[in-house]
Amino acid sequence: METTIVIILLVVGILLFLIEFFLIPGISIAGIAGFAFFGGAIYYAYSAIGSTAGHFTLIGSILLLGVAVWIFLRSKVLERMSLKAEIDGKNDPMKGVVINVGDTGITSSRLAPMGKVKINNHIVEAKTNDDFIDPGVEVTVIEVMNTSILVERKE
Repeated sequence: METTIVIILLVVGILLFLIEFFLIPGISIAGIAGFAFFGGAIYYAYSAIGSTAGHFTLIGSILLLGVAVWIFLRSKVLERMSLKAEIDGKNDPMKGVVINVGDTGITSSRLAPMGKVKINNHIVEAKTNDDFIDPGVEVTVIEVMNTSILVERKE
């Protein structure tokens, strides 16, 4: 009967440790309870069965936990639980917008150093190299990039 109690405590401890390792991140109740069940099984083996059984339980519980983790990793359970979706969408803010170097526009918001500029009836993200530019100031396009444009004050 004592051996059955030790085995049940070890199995429950292993299950709680597996839950702690693979399902609940960090230190949680499952990990603390798993540690308590392992400790209880080892203590019970030493006190109720004897020191030899306690030594076997101590060594066996460490080996059993290692084997259980190894089997769990080899079973590919984590692969079945993981997300496999691929994101193939792209955000292209300059799609359909024709802006060339030398075009002029007016700032819609403050460029500090990034903000919005209205050029060729399109409002796009812009940045400036030099100082901050207030709203309503006329600017000239220096460079057109994939996601924004580089502007400077119009002279």
